[in-house]
Amino acid sequence: MNKQRDTKLRLLLVDDQYLFLESLKIVLENIAGDILVAGTAENGEEAVRFLESTGGEKPVDAVLMDVRMEVMDGVTASRIIHEKYPLVHIIMLTTFEDDSYVREAMVNGAAGYLLKNIAPRMLVSAVRAVCDGSVIMDPNVAGSLLQALSAKKETGKDLLEEQLPDWFYELNTKERQIIKEMLKGKNNKEIAYDIHVGEQTIRNYVSALYDKLGVSDRGEMLKKVRQIPAASFY
Repeated sequence: MNKQRDTKLRLLLVDDQYLFLESLKIVLENIAGDILVAGTAENGEEAVRFLESTGGEKPVDAVLMDVRMEVMDGVTASRIIHEKYPLVHIIMLTTFEDDSYVREAMVNGAAGYLLKNIAPRMLVSAVRAVCDGSVIMDPNVAGSLLQALSAKKETGKDLLEEQLPDWFYELNTKERQIIKEMLKGKNNKEIAYDIHVGEQTIRNYVSALYDKLGVSDRGEMLKKVRQIPAASFY
């Protein structure tokens, strides 16, 4: 039986599927009297803004967050949240068992990695455990990660590095910065303003990126870029 807490655990839920987001909020609050959903966000950028607007060193107890989202993905958001709010626990909730995402999430501050098919009461137990200082991982995900780590130990190679395409290593620092801003949905004018260069300079960089990635337009480039973990660009 769960020990009664003096105060409720305050959660921020982050997912780009509105129906899932609202359903998760209802389920958590209905079956767990010690949990309060303090807010919801539909991408990582919204999550960071919510925490900033709430204020304090610990605006919520935990963030329950999807991995793959438009504007800003969960891995990138985890890094930012962990740096700004180290007291906030981060739990990734996703449909993906990809061990590269697991490792990126854990490196960037996540203390839990669970699949969305988890039973509601098990999810509640996992949230409580993480908030109490434990690290929680879905058994299927843990098995995949252990296999990858075992392979690295035997071969001396990091499987995450092997998954990155050749063009990634040809990018310079400025090109990676521009891709990072493009992944947030910014246009050339906005990127130019944010990184303090002329708009024509951004156009030149983007044109060079098309050549390096072997694509002909922005949409095709972003589709290709999203095939690798966004955290790779930091």
